[in-house]
Amino acid sequence: MSERVRHFKGQNYHKLKRSCLNRGVQFEDPLFPPCAESLFYRRAPPADLQWKRPQELCRAPRLFVDGISARDLHQGSLGNCWLVAATSCLATQPSVWKKLPLSQVIPSHREQDWNPRRPERHAGIFHFRFWRLGFWTDVVIDDRLPVSEVGGLLFCSSSNKAEFWCALLEKAYAKLNGCYEALEGGNTAEALVDFTGGISEPICLDRDGFVEDLDKRKQLYQNLTKAHSRGALISCSIRPMQGEALESRLGCGLVKGHAYGVTDVRKVRLGTGLLSLFRTSRLYMIRMRNPWGTTEWSGAWSDESQQWQQISKSEREKMGVTVRDDGEFWMDFEDFCRYFTDMVVCRRINTTLLSFHKSWLEAKLLGEWRRGETELSNRSGGCINNRASFLQNPQFMFDVERESDTALICLQQEDKRALRSEGGGENLAIGFEVFRVEVNRECRLHMIPPKAASSVYMDSRSVFLRAELTQGRYIIITTTFAPGAQASFLLRLFTKTPASLRELALDQPHPSLWSCCLGGDLRRVTTINLQSAAGLRPRGAARVFVSTDPDVYAVMRCEGNTVKSRVFKSTSRPEFDLKAVFYRQNPRRPIRIEVRTNTLHTPRTLTRCCTGVVEGSAPGCVTRPGFCRSC
Repeated sequence: MSERVRHFKGQNYHKLKRSCLNRGVQFEDPLFPPCAESLFYRRAPPADLQWKRPQELCRAPRLFVDGISARDLHQGSLGNCWLVAATSCLATQPSVWKKLPLSQVIPSHREQDWNPRRPERHAGIFHFRFWRLGFWTDVVIDDRLPVSEVGGLLFCSSSNKAEFWCALLEKAYAKLNGCYEALEGGNTAEALVDFTGGISEPICLDRDGFVEDLDKRKQLYQNLTKAHSRGALISCSIRPMQGEALESRLGCGLVKGHAYGVTDVRKVRLGTGLLSLFRTSRLYMIRMRNPWGTTEWSGAWSDESQQWQQISKSEREKMGVTVRDDGEFWMDFEDFCRYFTDMVVCRRINTTLLSFHKSWLEAKLLGEWRRGETELSNRSGGCINNRASFLQNPQFMFDVERESDTALICLQQEDKRALRSEGGGENLAIGFEVFRVEVNRECRLHMIPPKAASSVYMDSRSVFLRAELTQGRYIIITTTFAPGAQASFLLRLFTKTPASLRELALDQPHPSLWSCCLGGDLRRVTTINLQSAAGLRPRGAARVFVSTDPDVYAVMRCEGNTVKSRVFKSTSRPEFDLKAVFYRQNPRRPIRIEVRTNTLHTPRTLTRCCTGVVEGSAPGCVTRPGFCRSC
């Protein structure tokens, strides 16, 4: 899939800017004008609202003043703490917005900035990039911003009145999503993915026992430290109880149902002066920021806590400890796990082959859930609870080449936030199932096999799963929870070796020349499951006994088709677990199974006839010419 940049609604920043400079005018965006529809769709704008350009608000506006910092942002009067918290995380990682050649949220920021020496060369136009469904989308805006009667920005603003990067970024995101009001209420993970093109992994701190289990808590902290050092964006929140009001404040200063951005993760050495060099006691600390720019944690290690005297002045300076209510504060990691319930870690997966860090291979495909008039054309069958229609969903196949491998799987649905003004815009509940199938399968499943892995089902824009898989062939079935829903989606797969991800379109193999000449497809479906000698023999399995041979492998042959297992080194009891499917013209012709060794000895051969599931032989099978649910 191409990684090229797409222009939102066909607007090209460079062409529009060049045209404005040639005509000596300021850009006015016809697609997002300064009107009520660009602000709200349910309520009327304030009576004193005005739209002003930055040069009307201060003498020398700049995109950035003294760099970029998480402390720059203040949420404003819009209920979009999820977006502002994600933007705070973004501000802690300059590589996201500054250094990456393509994946930059604020591209060519110096070229976009005002030039104090030549203010007439600024055309009042900016552009930002967001990652949507596999592509970077370039969004163009003018710099007219909504302000109140007193001249203050109505929504997101910077602590420095001459700095406008966060207000302009928020406007571009509002345009992408339809209007400013469409940004009220959301999931921080959505914005983190839009800013990075990464994958978001949710962590339930209260349900996974991190408070009680010290080892689990230390492992989580190590994972967060590594993720943060490699540019991951992290946010957290406290889940309100059922019926509890959002943004209700606790006695410790934290706010429920409110998104915080994690801005640092650090181990701190206790002690001051020379004593700190010899003491081995260390504290696990995490720093967060409230997007309000105020209302901080008041417990242990809060800004004015006396516990900071246990840490040297130089260490406090390195940590950036400040004694002011700016919304940023430190917590001990144990207290963090005790109070916060949910965390989202958005990782930018490293796909660079020449890298010192772990590198992954990425495969991604666009798909679609759609209703069809017939069983074979329908691609919206609902979750596995709907067993009659589940296998009508889109099916994607991939291979694990190693003996075992870690697979990162992410399913992302199209964003519908822009449809809120029309009464829609809600996420579908989505998820996926992973099945291990026959090593030579090339057609869609028509009988549900045992599951290898399964995601949760969530009404989130993306669902993530980390799965440990053994060598073999797998099918991912992507579903909505309820059947009949329609939407586009993106499936992303990260593995250590090439996985050859592809969508399965065929319900059965193409007819052979022989069957065409006879006027019908006479093939029968046969499934063979070859197991180890020590294993039990399930229905339809071939049980194989081998002598003590150094390297053992198995071969299955059927009407010119051959399937070979991997080689088992120095064992007399190989765990084959080799499953294959064959479409046969002549059911009476035997399937030949050979157990071989990598020696000069004659191969040990076992010949079996139809030992698998044949059309019409399985309970509940629906018999059709050339097609069977049992396969």
